[in-house]
Parts: sequence; structure tokens; C-alpha cells
Amino acid sequence: MGDSSIEWTDKTWNPTRGCRRISPGCERCYAETMAARFCGAGQPFDGLLQLGKQGPRWNGEGRFVPDKLDEPLHWRKPARVFVNSMSDLFFEEFSDEQIASVFGVMAACPHHTFQVLTKRPERVVRWFEWVERQAREVNAGRGMSTSAFCLAHSQRGAADPRLTQNLDYIFARPWPLPNVWIGVSVEDQRRADERLPLLLRIPAAVRFVSYEPALGPVDFKSWLRKPWRCDGCGVPAGGLPPRKCAYCGLVEAVEHAPPEPGIDWLIVGGESGPGARPFELAWARSVVKQCKAAGVPVFVKQLGACASDPVNGIAGAALRVPDDAKGLISLRLKDRKGGDISEFPEDLRVREFPEVRPC
Repeated sequence: MGDSSIEWTDKTWNPTRGCRRISPGCERCYAETMAARFCGAGQPFDGLLQLGKQGPRWNGEGRFVPDKLDEPLHWRKPARVFVNSMSDLFFEEFSDEQIASVFGVMAACPHHTFQVLTKRPERVVRWFEWVERQAREVNAGRGMSTSAFCLAHSQRGAADPRLTQNLDYIFARPWPLPNVWIGVSVEDQRRADERLPLLLRIPAAVRFVSYEPALGPVDFKSWLRKPWRCDGCGVPAGGLPPRKCAYCGLVEAVEHAPPEPGIDWLIVGGESGPGARPFELAWARSVVKQCKAAGVPVFVKQLGACASDPVNGIAGAALRVPDDAKGLISLRLKDRKGGDISEFPEDLRVREFPEVRPC
């Protein structure tokens, strides 16, 4: 894929293709629409979509693409890389070995920062348990390399040596890999309650959440990373632990480990595209307030096609406004995706990135 227009990343990398809808956030999947442009015979997404009256839809098939595996190895300039913008790395159709081969490439590219986003955190937890089992057996003196071991024990699709050539990296280096961020998508409170406890069990240099498309208000406070606090005065100090407290002046003021894992970064966005569902800007304001209170960086990506803020008279480009309310609209967003930050209300012009803690 290469360079990306997604505001919070630089490049996309898609070593897998195909998916299956699993929750309301999938109903207007942008990747299905994009894949439909390349689903003819001999094209990249051939055989992965079903086309009907209601538009394209993933058919539940998955395809691993070994030819795409080594792409990041050829990118010399450090970049933030979104892994699988057109799929989900932890889709059930991909084997543990195939997922491991992707992590192997990420480990072999420490100059890049990889952003892995999934709706399947339960699979991520199981995959890391598999990695631990594999590591114990490999290190138990079997006389095999990691790559040879995984080849011998592969179940699906690991016969290609390209799948195993970087696997030694994921056992030779400590977890979490310092250049791999792992995130979970949530669209409403129910999905947050289901997925975020699992996210906190996953070893990652940065744990993040994509609250997009936001389909309802979400209270994230229980899962946000707890702020660093000065040992002397107790004042929160968001971000990395400072050597000196800005309030009381105590040197080496803050503990060097957070009390418990939490969300390190939160992305907010409304839905765009045909049939986009409403996004109330009050939901975004609430999230920004929650993150600011916890010292957690927040990134307001887009307000969506159907942004709604009746109190301040703001409407997205595609929002249907009743005739008797049109006089109350003082700002109709011009950008179809609501992604032009210059059109955002001042309090939502927030695009922060996380600081990476030493692992």
C-alpha cells in the first residue's frame, strides 16, 4: 500500500487480506468498499468479497500474502506503519505461524513503529499464550532453530520459508517489542466493556484504542493509564516520569513504573462514507476530558460525515437537518469526512501522540 492519508499513521502495510464482520462498527466497513475496486479475476481481492444489492461484503475468507511480508524491510526512513488497514491481523483465518511471521518482520525493523489494530483481542491473548509455549519448547534444548521448529509444527500455510525467516527475532528479543503498538477498536460502551479488559492483558509498548466509528458515548475512565504522581506532593505528572517534579521540585520525583497497565493513547472519530451514522460531538468532548484528566494523549481524527452538535450549531456535510432546525446551524462542515482540523471546534483540535515508555 505505501504512504497513507490516515492522519495518525504514515504508511500502511497489508500482508493479509479478507475479514468477517463481527460487530456494529463493521456495518459500513471502508475496507470492503475499497477492496471491491480490486476484486475482479486476477486482482488482489478476487474471491474475498460477496457482491449484493446492499453493496460489497467480506465473505469470511482470509488470504495471507507472503510477497508483502518484506515490504517494511525496504523502507529506510523511519515511519509509523499501520498493520493491515484492509484486514485484521488476528482474523481467525490466519494461523498462529502466519501472525508470528508478521511480528518477526516488525521485530526486524526497529526503526519503524508498527500500529496493530484489531477487533479480536481474545485472539491476541491466545496468540501470546501460544508464543510463550513455543518459546519454552524451543528453549528446552530440542536442537532446532525457532524457524525450523515452527515449520515442523505448522498447521496451515507455513510451508513457505518466507513465513519463518524472521521468526527467531520474536523469541530472541524481550516482550513487549518496543516498536509495536497494539490497539483495539470499540464503537460503543458494550464493545468497550468486552474488549478493553482483554487489551490490558496484552504485552505492548503502547496499548491504544480506536474509538471509531463512534456510535455511542463511552466511559473510558476505568481503563485509562493511571497518571504518574510525585512521591513528594502527589501531583499527577502525565506522560513519561520526569526526573524533577514541576510543582515541588523533588528530584527523581516519580515512580518509574505505572501501578497497573492501562490505555496509553486514544483515537476518536466519527463515521464517514455512504450511510454514515450520526456522531455527537459531545461524545468526543467527553473522551477528550477523560484523557486530559488522566494525562493520556488523545487524537481527534475526524468528526465524520454526520457530525452533530445542536448546542453549538455544527452539522456534518451529510447530516440530515430538519427544515425547522436549519436556522440553528451556524457551521456546516465542508470536508465530507469531517477530517479538516481547521473546521473543528477549538476544544476538539487535539491530535496528540503517545510518549513511549522504556520497556
